[in-house]
Amino acid sequence: MTPYEELPEFDPNEVLASAGASAGRRFLGLVSMGVLGLMLIYIAVVQSPALEWRLFLLVLGVGSLWLVDRMRRATSSRIELTETELRDSDGTVIALVADIDGLDRGFFAFKPSNGFLVRTTTKGANEWRPGMWWRAGRRIGVGGMMPAHQSKQIAEILAVIMAKREIENNR
Repeated sequence: MTPYEELPEFDPNEVLASAGASAGRRFLGLVSMGVLGLMLIYIAVVQSPALEWRLFLLVLGVGSLWLVDRMRRATSSRIELTETELRDSDGTVIALVADIDGLDRGFFAFKPSNGFLVRTTTKGANEWRPGMWWRAGRRIGVGGMMPAHQSKQIAEILAVIMAKREIENNR
C-alpha cells in the first residue's frame, strides 16, 4: 500500500462474526419437541386417566407444540457481532458492546450449550429465543443450537474488543 492510497472507511455495522443454528441440530430439536407434544396429546386423548391428568397432558402437549413454533422462528435467524452491538439478524439488539461488563465461557457457567454468558451494566427486558439466546436482567446467554466453533468465534472477538476497550480506558 502506498502512502497516497486511502484507507477504507470504518463501518460500525460491519458484521465481524455470525452464528446460526445448523440444519441438523435444528431438525433434530424441532422434530424431538414436536414428537413429544404429539405423544402427550395422543396419550391424553387415547388413554383414560383422570380428568385432571388428561388436562395436564393436553396443556403440556400444546405447550410443547407452541415451543416448537417459537424455536422454529428463533433458529431461522442468526446472531451477529458488530463493533458496536451483539444483535439478532432480525434487527433485535441483544446487547451493546459498550454495555458489556463481563464474558464467561467457563465450564461451570450457567450458559447455554456450546455458548457463553454475557453480563451487562444495564438491565434489559427479559427475552427468550429458544435455541439461540436468552436475557434475564443483566445476564445474557448466547448459544444452544449453534455449532460450538461459531459461538466460540463470537466470544473470542468480543473478548478482544473488551480488552481493547480496557486498554484504551486505562490510558
